[in-house]
Amino acid sequence: MRLGVFRTTDIVLIAVMLAAAAFTYKTKHEADNELEHIHKLQAQIQLEQDRIDVLKADWSLLRQPARLQKLVEIYHDELDLEPVEPHQIAKFEDLPVRLLKIEDLLKTPLGGVVDAGRDQTVTGSVTQ
Repeated sequence: MRLGVFRTTDIVLIAVMLAAAAFTYKTKHEADNELEHIHKLQAQIQLEQDRIDVLKADWSLLRQPARLQKLVEIYHDELDLEPVEPHQIAKFEDLPVRLLKIEDLLKTPLGGVVDAGRDQTVTGSVTQ
């Protein structure tokens, strides 16, 4: 047996080890790329959420009643705006009739202390 010559099994095992190392390197590289992509997406999501917050704040400022009233006063002659009267939206007769049954009222929870039973709050007043 000569020490300088590799056997076939040695060559196969070296090839398998090299293939496993290459596969491990390739998998790690792909995982790093995906992690970088995830970080970029998270940054984009945060940017979009910040933009949404700014737009909500802008919308809140734009629809303030005092601002709208000033605009109505400024552009009253150009736009010929008038306040909306309730009868312009709907007449009372146009609303659907809803029959009220006592059973419906009894089934509806009223909330608060009424549903919880006796009020357990202790005060300095007359107790029951």
